[in-house]
Amino acid sequence: MASSFHYFLLFIINSFLFLNSCIAKTTTQRLNALVLPITKLTSTNDIQYITQIHQRTPLVPVKLALYLGGDSLVVDCEDLGFVSSTYKPALCGSAECTFADARCNDGMCSGIERPGCHNNTCLLQGSNPFTSLGSVDEVGSDVVSVQSTDGSSPRKSVSVANFVFVCSSSTIKLGLGKGVKGIAGLGRYPISLPFQLASAHKLSAKFAICLPSSTSESKKGTLFVGEGPYVYRPNIDVSKSLIHTKLYQMPRLFLGTFRSSPESFTEYFVKVKSIKVNGIAVPLNTSLLPVKRSLNLGGTKISTTVPYTKLETSIFKAVVNAFVKAMGNIPRVKPVEPFEACFSSKNIGSTPFGPAVPKIDLMFEKRSVSWSMFGANSMVRVSDKVMCLGFVDGFDIESMRSAIIIGAHQLEDNLLEFDVANSRLGFSSSLRFGSKTTCSNFDFQI
Repeated sequence: MASSFHYFLLFIINSFLFLNSCIAKTTTQRLNALVLPITKLTSTNDIQYITQIHQRTPLVPVKLALYLGGDSLVVDCEDLGFVSSTYKPALCGSAECTFADARCNDGMCSGIERPGCHNNTCLLQGSNPFTSLGSVDEVGSDVVSVQSTDGSSPRKSVSVANFVFVCSSSTIKLGLGKGVKGIAGLGRYPISLPFQLASAHKLSAKFAICLPSSTSESKKGTLFVGEGPYVYRPNIDVSKSLIHTKLYQMPRLFLGTFRSSPESFTEYFVKVKSIKVNGIAVPLNTSLLPVKRSLNLGGTKISTTVPYTKLETSIFKAVVNAFVKAMGNIPRVKPVEPFEACFSSKNIGSTPFGPAVPKIDLMFEKRSVSWSMFGANSMVRVSDKVMCLGFVDGFDIESMRSAIIIGAHQLEDNLLEFDVANSRLGFSSSLRFGSKTTCSNFDFQI
């Protein structure tokens, strides 16, 4: 496994060198950071968080679903609306194919050549985590434009001329919200969205997400690429109060996807040592918690595509039992799928940081470091009369591959900074509690 990891590091370094030398920028001014908006979409089955870039020539807005562990930008090119004078297919043997770690296609495309349909190009699989569907499609490049920022508001737009992405079939849009054209992979991989943006503009290998809790279009969260500050109304720099813990890696296998390397380390893991409810440690099988890279399981994964935190069955039962006990005399009601512990909302008070329920703490390696979850993140209102503990049974660890998957609902109104260069996660816990603000308080007005 060590040799695979060393290969990956070498691959990252070489890819960054390639990108810095080969990608043209529209500005030579030194930038500190970029910012993209995030909106929340809900449907019957999913919660999705959507960002927007501008792509192509002429530039058009493209909505994309965030995938924290995704390895690339994947855009529907089969749609007849994909028109661009600057699109370039990645030809076999090109630097772009090497950069994307993609194998060559000997002639799988028939008909009139168009974006996504050329022969003698390299291919990758564009994965949709909401449907588990994907197709093997052409790697290409085109212009991508996003806004720069000083950390407190957007500034002028800047571009990357040859942004490498997977030019996918319309299969990628299945299960996505209305008007969403693809997937924005944020994973630890050279062709992911933040890695390419950071490298092209010589920014730090660092990005931060702050997911909004509101579905209002006007209540936007943020995706920062590069250094802080991260300033939210009323003039609160969240970067100054972040708590830090180590980021870990787990191999992710890519089978039959035209990759030169069969594995990578695209997803983000942390090491939870214990869980507390109302300040009392929950009795857990702690042997499930460590990252076991040689077995490709264990650890705690962070996800923007799993809607609610999943716990291995024995951990789930222990946490639910501890939470119900801590709720005292508040009566339970009939469970509402996928939740088990549900309560009458008329018996639960309210606070500025959500329903008045016991606090849940994820305890990390250093005893002083914990991620606190208050009512806004631990509870889900399923009707006017019922709210439920927003944790679900993930069943056995072989199915989950992780003991804990921290889901998107638990991430809302928490700022998470992924410092890839230093393998470090910075997190705020609830902005409502610590900073008296929310992820929707960034000033997107220019």
